[in-house]
Amino acid sequence: MRHLLGVLGVLAAGVLLAVSAAMNWRFGFSLGRTELDGQIYGAASAAADCLKALIPFFFFAAIRNKMWSQAGASAIVWVVVTAYSMTSALGHAALNRFDTTGQRAQTAQVYQDLRDDLKRAEEQAGWIPQHRPYETVQSAIDGLKTQKAWKWSEGCTKVSGKTTRDLCQEFHGLNAELAAASEAQSANDRISGLKAKIAGMAGTTALSESDPQAKVLADLAGAFLPGVSIERVQMAMTIFIAMLLEIGSGFGMYVAFSQWRINDAYAPSAPRLRREIEDDTVAATVAAPALNALAVQKPRSGANDNRSIEKQAERPAIEAHAAEAKVVEAKAEIKVESKAAPARLVAPESDVQRFYKESIEVQDGSSVTATQLYEDYCSWCETKGKEPLALPSFGREFADLGVKKERIAGRVRYIGISLKSDTGYEEAMKTPTYQVDAA
Repeated sequence: MRHLLGVLGVLAAGVLLAVSAAMNWRFGFSLGRTELDGQIYGAASAAADCLKALIPFFFFAAIRNKMWSQAGASAIVWVVVTAYSMTSALGHAALNRFDTTGQRAQTAQVYQDLRDDLKRAEEQAGWIPQHRPYETVQSAIDGLKTQKAWKWSEGCTKVSGKTTRDLCQEFHGLNAELAAASEAQSANDRISGLKAKIAGMAGTTALSESDPQAKVLADLAGAFLPGVSIERVQMAMTIFIAMLLEIGSGFGMYVAFSQWRINDAYAPSAPRLRREIEDDTVAATVAAPALNALAVQKPRSGANDNRSIEKQAERPAIEAHAAEAKVVEAKAEIKVESKAAPARLVAPESDVQRFYKESIEVQDGSSVTATQLYEDYCSWCETKGKEPLALPSFGREFADLGVKKERIAGRVRYIGISLKSDTGYEEAMKTPTYQVDAA
């Protein structure tokens, strides 16, 4: 589960880093006058953004190793590259947000204009007088033109009698109705066209607000801070998006890799050690002196040797039984002790501990500087064919041994110890003294 979370965290941080690097590349590319200059600026900007994600590893490693100059340099570089990346992120986010809101505002304005035109067209269509369909009116007019009175009036240009007068009045009425029918037909065609355009914009972002998110946030903020405008909310959202990209891409990798604890040094498990002395071996070792003593012991000779031949013959058997009883007793005691106290396992010594035992001696009133101690440790590693630790790591492990450390005259010194190499050198440099015997 821990590895899964780590992989997901690295993927998410990688996406943020890729987005931030792409934004920096575009910003840097826009600074070049030619395409080659743009490529150079873009590559430098993307590399700076990637360095921003690596610096936290270097910074905290320098602090852990007490390398304050490297930590300060890492902090300065991180501030510079982050500030540069922040400007490009702000510019990119503002450009995209304002461009998007501008398109939405234009679309919303077109949509609103179409709605207004439709409303006016419907109102104008309502003002048109009642009429019959255009084709019906046109047929009635054509019917009048076939009558004899139409010829007598010469197309209603000469009215001479009641018949022609009635026909012309009817003709002019039909013309007025035909004009209304024609206007109504044009109005209906316009209304149909406007409705078709509005229906075509129904699936697009034809909204009443160009930035609905900023409008909602402005309304919510207005409940606590009156006077908050949509423009201020848009600016705050732009800054927030830029900070999201910069912080996420800058510290995302460092946080994601914490699942694996890449900076921890795991100590190897202590090997299983065999018991140094087996029960039977111990018993044999304990019984060996007694048996050897019996073997080398010589019988005593005296005046009554002839009378004690039988007793001397029986003595080795008795002593052998006694020695065997002691061996059995020793075995029993050793078994009881082995059951009561299990064998103790000895952990392997580190190189620093071995160096302390072989090259350091406790001496009151003496002190060794940290530099001298580390140089002697490096010399010891060279003679042993080992790779020396770094100075900070060596200092931490040596301090764990309990040696007192103080800063004297601006230099770190270890109190109460001396180097055996220095002692040997001093002994070698001493002037030899010769003993003069009295004559």
